[in-house]
Amino acid sequence: MIKYLLGMFIFLGLVIGCGPKEKNLAKAVSLAKDLPVEVGSNVSISYTDSGFLKAKLFAPILERYATENKSETEMRDGITAYFYSNEGKINSYIKSKYAIRNERERTITARKDVSVINNKGDTLKTEELIWDEKTDRIYSNKFVRITSPDRIIIGTGFESNTEFTKFKVLNISGIISLKQ
Repeated sequence: MIKYLLGMFIFLGLVIGCGPKEKNLAKAVSLAKDLPVEVGSNVSISYTDSGFLKAKLFAPILERYATENKSETEMRDGITAYFYSNEGKINSYIKSKYAIRNERERTITARKDVSVINNKGDTLKTEELIWDEKTDRIYSNKFVRITSPDRIIIGTGFESNTEFTKFKVLNISGIISLKQ
């Protein structure tokens, strides 16, 4: 973090120190607005409710942006989020290659090769999934494929609890039975 801040000050000093002051200052301020206010690596975030651990999110890289128009946290290298029961057992987890959290709406949008797996072995695959922290729900309006031990459900649109035990596919386009 110190290296990051030192690099930013050196960069700003170079930009401001060379050429017409007003033009360079405006450019430096504009560039600074696009920089994250916090950067973290190998981050772990715990979500609790009434003293119970509800979820734990892990991200290799986390960048938080905060301006008057934008308040979000970007996880460019993806996330793994585990959802817990009141007894402290993992009920399900989400993995993706990219995620962004809207701080104001309290939602996390997972994108790129998203998987949700519950403790029964059911697996959801999609390209985008939204986790609404306020309602403790996950949903998508994209193509989904759910594989369980006895069937595969294919469709568009999905909603579920975060445990991924009570789910529905909104527009089913096919069901494949895996029973013999």
